[in-house]
Amino acid sequence: MTSIDSTPFGELPDGTVIEKWTLTAASGAAVSILTWGATIQSVLVPDRDGTLGNVTLGFAGLAGYLDPANPYFGSTIGRYGNRIAGGTFTLDGQTHKISQNEGQTALHGGVRGFDKRVWSAARADGGVRMSYTSPDGEEGFPGTLETSVTFTFDDEHRLRIDYRATTDRATVVSLTNHAYWNLTGEGTGTINDHLLRINAEHYTPIDEDLIPTGAVTPVAGTPFDFRDFHPIGARLRDADQQLGYGLGYDHNYVLAGREAAVVRDPRSGRQLTIETTEPGLQFYSGNFLDGKLRGVSGRQYRQGDAFALETQHFPDSPNRPDFPSTVLRPGDTYGSTTIHTFTTFA
Repeated sequence: MTSIDSTPFGELPDGTVIEKWTLTAASGAAVSILTWGATIQSVLVPDRDGTLGNVTLGFAGLAGYLDPANPYFGSTIGRYGNRIAGGTFTLDGQTHKISQNEGQTALHGGVRGFDKRVWSAARADGGVRMSYTSPDGEEGFPGTLETSVTFTFDDEHRLRIDYRATTDRATVVSLTNHAYWNLTGEGTGTINDHLLRINAEHYTPIDEDLIPTGAVTPVAGTPFDFRDFHPIGARLRDADQQLGYGLGYDHNYVLAGREAAVVRDPRSGRQLTIETTEPGLQFYSGNFLDGKLRGVSGRQYRQGDAFALETQHFPDSPNRPDFPSTVLRPGDTYGSTTIHTFTTFA
């Protein structure tokens, strides 16, 4: 039976107390989530020898999360995960301008997305449910969006994230979590030797602004083919323009089933399996970590020290009618579930 407790994590400049909610399994494995950005702050799971270690990047105190340089460590991303070209989309004949925070692009919900908001928290469904109301016009998005994210963690070391949202006006929604993983352990260095398998026959190539071109391209014969296990770093420096645009992997995969990906770390024996109801998976190889940030361990985070596997709808879908729709209308409910299962192998 998972135990649930909350403790103060720090205060915002206005005095608002940020809470840390911790879900602890019978084995001692535990997941901690902050009410700042509904953020996964730590994930403590055993290696092949039964030794617990934190496998996600983050900060020991609130100041790190408030730092503008924080690259969304563990954050809940919304109202729209990933990129919207030009920060603009048209819905029902009306054009909406979203705040641009990556050149001309709206990334991860704009300048103050869901990752920079205070969420309320309560026990629910054997875990913790975090809720946030995004008002009409926030960051340029239409409609008041009532959002909840429920985190549960069980004795099988399954971290389940359930997203729900409703709106009073037609809008676009794509929620995800931006955890950075290193299965050897947070702060232990490169993930280049981690073995990755992605359940996808196709991916969506990008342009120099990291926006999908609209093409859906087979992975066969490219560095993007992870249908069988490959070390993450084996092809990072291949002569492929797509890798040049992203300085590595920063691409959306078109998933072929509920199991999205499996990652194995030969050093620790830890394995992460990700299942999702989402159609896409953004694989990011930690390309922009530059050594300026120090995490929970006090160690620097450098390029390639972690990877992200963000379950989501495709980037720029509001401008791509041929991509799966991200439109949510009044009377409908947005629902999405992703499960991260931590196991070990010999």
